[in-house]
Amino acid sequence: MLRHLLIPASWIYGWVVHLRNYLFDAGLLRSEKFSIPIICVGNITVGGTGKTPMSEMIIDYMSRHHKVALLSRGYGRKTKGYLEVQSNSHYREVGDEPLQIKLKFPKTVVVVCEKRVEGIRRLQQEHPEVDLIVLDDGFQHRYVSPKINIVMVDATRPPHEDRFLPYGSLRDEQEQLHRAHYFVVTKCPDNMTPLERRLLYKSLVKVAYQKVYFTRMESFRPQPLFPEVAPDRPFGRGTRVIALSGIGNPEPFHRSLEKSCEVVEKLTFEDHHVYKVRDVKQLQALVEQSPEAVIVTTEKDAVKLTNRKKIPSELQERLYYLPINISFIEDSDTDLLSKLEEDVRRN
Repeated sequence: MLRHLLIPASWIYGWVVHLRNYLFDAGLLRSEKFSIPIICVGNITVGGTGKTPMSEMIIDYMSRHHKVALLSRGYGRKTKGYLEVQSNSHYREVGDEPLQIKLKFPKTVVVVCEKRVEGIRRLQQEHPEVDLIVLDDGFQHRYVSPKINIVMVDATRPPHEDRFLPYGSLRDEQEQLHRAHYFVVTKCPDNMTPLERRLLYKSLVKVAYQKVYFTRMESFRPQPLFPEVAPDRPFGRGTRVIALSGIGNPEPFHRSLEKSCEVVEKLTFEDHHVYKVRDVKQLQALVEQSPEAVIVTTEKDAVKLTNRKKIPSELQERLYYLPINISFIEDSDTDLLSKLEEDVRRN
């Protein structure tokens, strides 16, 4: 009942978003185009929709033919301005997701800058060898006009059934979906029917050339966060697990663990959570209650839990992370990636 009090705030938020989009559409606010091709991976909702795994997939494929850079706002960092992410950067300085990508692709240029136009200009100056930029979470940042817009959609929270913040999770108008070139629907349930896919397709597609891909999040065997002290153990139905997460939508993470393990506790924090001493103590208390359990966290959280000085040895020995990937249901990932390559080459 109290949640309905958020409806007036949701109306005001929607009006402000509409006014901002009108100013861009009317040319009163300017979107800048760049000579370098830019692939934007974004969404119109808050919470996890799979932007980071999608960006990683694009970087992995495009790096075979291009010198790729990733530009992110660096959400949650304490710093401001333009910074280049290094493998030894601290997540509080550059953001958890940019650091995760840099650790996965150490040869890829990863930079953070909240002013994306400034970030692109400086990136081109400092790295003239870069010939393709992946823009993380830039669909609403209309000061940049990308070559390609990929919009990620959470199948469990379709935009046409959602409401504006703070009552719902929408942060942009559904009408703006006409600017997308590709939609990637993530977290599709195993029992999703062809009819449900067609209905979602119709709700998304505004222009004839737009293409929709339906996917699921595929998880792999948990990997030790501290491999030198934690054994590479088999995980199965008898494995008791404490699920630890600080992401936008933890339910798919929980469901994935519950398919293969016995989840005895769930310790859940808000998205981009900064882990503190009290959180470690809370985790230790859960381990004392279930001494045979191991801790499994997400890839995004893992980059924030690597400080050996802050993680006691008894936790290091049982701390694992769950690698995930996007698995395409009908079309293959190669179909999307090859189309992106064609789009880039037509630049």
